[in-house]
Amino acid sequence: MASDYILNDHNKEEFPPAHTAEHLLNQLMVRKYGCERSRNAHIERKKSKISYILDQKPDRKAEKEIEREMNELIRQDMPVTFQYVTRAELDGIIMEAEEDSPDALLSLERLPDDASDTIRLVRIGDYDVCPCIGKHVRSTAQIGRFEMLGTNWDEMTRSFRIRFKIIQ
Repeated sequence: MASDYILNDHNKEEFPPAHTAEHLLNQLMVRKYGCERSRNAHIERKKSKISYILDQKPDRKAEKEIEREMNELIRQDMPVTFQYVTRAELDGIIMEAEEDSPDALLSLERLPDDASDTIRLVRIGDYDVCPCIGKHVRSTAQIGRFEMLGTNWDEMTRSFRIRFKIIQ
């Protein structure tokens, strides 16, 4: 079925567990801090880093809570599924979405100008949905354990960087 669709190529070879964890972390941060999904992520097998623009730096207790919540999301064993839609269908999905639904946050804004008309949405249970052409695990339990290695805060840019790894 997927071979029926022509999607954009990309030059990344994702480590599916860490890449899927990136999706979970993005949605967690959006829900917890009201920020945007990260625009600055470097996701690798050994160590990953991802940044968010926040109003203030989370304290150590909040950082531990992020790690705890990530591991709880992983343990929920949510299915990771794909949905192929056209840009017009995506507009309809967004317009019909309930306010507290992840679909309500979908946007074409970050797609490259030359993106195909067919978009692949990656859904993680009812928790997250995001346009993405990368590789993912089939369910969150396949991710492993999320371990936060540390954080950095840049006061001038309000950037909160999380360094993490996935333990399998």
